[in-house]
Amino acid sequence: MLTKAQPPDIQRSVALPAMDSPKGTVMILYGIPTCDTCRRALKTLERAGREVTFRDIRKDPLSDEEIAEIVGEFGSKAVNTQSTTYRSFSDFLKASEPEAQIKAQPTVMKRPVIKADRWYIGWDSATEAALV
Repeated sequence: MLTKAQPPDIQRSVALPAMDSPKGTVMILYGIPTCDTCRRALKTLERAGREVTFRDIRKDPLSDEEIAEIVGEFGSKAVNTQSTTYRSFSDFLKASEPEAQIKAQPTVMKRPVIKADRWYIGWDSATEAALV
């Protein structure tokens, strides 16, 4: 019987001297190690010499304050309504506030969420250009 290999633990940080620009800010990338988009973002940022700390939201769940801050920044866009996690929610949970949805199941959060000079969500060319 074949088993799927577990991804390596990507809890790491690359140290560089701090700079005064936003690109010198130590970043926290919130995600899960099995998320391809999170891995791609982390790899790109590290290759660019950015100091990034990966935070596995399964192993180290978000606090109520962090959830409130993320939802305050992104509103309902903080929840990935296209995910299988969201689709498995009960009707009650689907009708709940984003804070309750993320608290109940952190992996429903759109990933990655990156805290740098400001908050970023997702990984697209605009986010990459702003951070690399």
